[in-house]
Amino acid sequence: MTAQDTPSGSTIELVALTKHYGGGSPAVDSINLRIERGSYCCLLGPSGCGKSTTLRMIAGHESATSGDILLDNRNITDLPAAERGTAMMFQSFALFPHLSALDNVAFSLKMKGVDKAQRQARAAELLERVAMGHLAQRKPAELSGGQQQRVALARALITQPRVLLLDEPLSALDPFLRIQMRAELRRWQKKLGLTFVHVTHSQEEAMALADTMVVMNHGLIEQVGSPHAVYNLPVSEFVARFMGGHNVLQTPAGKVGVRTDQIQVLPLARAQAEAATNRRAVVSDVEYQGTYVLLGLHSAGAPVSAHTTAEISVMVPEASFAAQPFAVGDEVQLAWAPEAAHPLAA
Repeated sequence: MTAQDTPSGSTIELVALTKHYGGGSPAVDSINLRIERGSYCCLLGPSGCGKSTTLRMIAGHESATSGDILLDNRNITDLPAAERGTAMMFQSFALFPHLSALDNVAFSLKMKGVDKAQRQARAAELLERVAMGHLAQRKPAELSGGQQQRVALARALITQPRVLLLDEPLSALDPFLRIQMRAELRRWQKKLGLTFVHVTHSQEEAMALADTMVVMNHGLIEQVGSPHAVYNLPVSEFVARFMGGHNVLQTPAGKVGVRTDQIQVLPLARAQAEAATNRRAVVSDVEYQGTYVLLGLHSAGAPVSAHTTAEISVMVPEASFAAQPFAVGDEVQLAWAPEAAHPLAA
């Protein structure tokens, strides 16, 4: 495959897509989603939310109970996986341990009956493109985790897919390599121009990679948007809690989300002279995190419901904490600007 004949990405559209596995609630419940051509989309959510099932239905590895899957307006819902124009990168990379990197990449062409010289030439070119040409004869056990991932990427690309599907491809890597490889994935997605659909349970990973984040819960889509929009303006209590960095508070105006870094902690004596104070609290925990100190606070007298607690977290910049330290048991006042609180659906 040369740069000239690398296919561009496709637009994916899911229309009322549903998957039932028998009794009980559906694993995926009539979801509608449009993923734009050439974008990087992350499906995000806790275990059992339906994200992996959705990915497998797009891939053709799982049949849909009802609804439709469209690639560039072509209905692929019932097509075999090999005829869809998609390719999958699995969590374990699923490389054949007895084959070299070259033969792993060439394997799908071998199954299609492409002659040895042609398939190996195409595999060698792809390994060069992912900076693995010099290790073409090594077996998977002789490669690092990052090198195995590049081989898996080359193997997926040899079928010239228009959509690359990634099922938690970074979860088996150590933290340092995970950060390094997500940068590589993003770079390759931009270079290739393909549509990437990436399943992850990591909020940090999704925010680092995605053009579009899709937050799922109990088979439903809770929110779709850019990482900036989803993090800063979660539409529901679930999204605010799952994304982290937010407090869900009950106020006279209703349930709101306030980011942990947008709450000010004031000494009680000083706070009594302030006009913009909102809530009194007691410090229950102090955690040093390097660039900031994370305070856990119990909000004294705060209204508590089944959906909100009196526990509040606040990120205090290290320099601010050094200038005004707090200890467990200190009574303080919490303040935030009105625009820092945004309403949340239950």
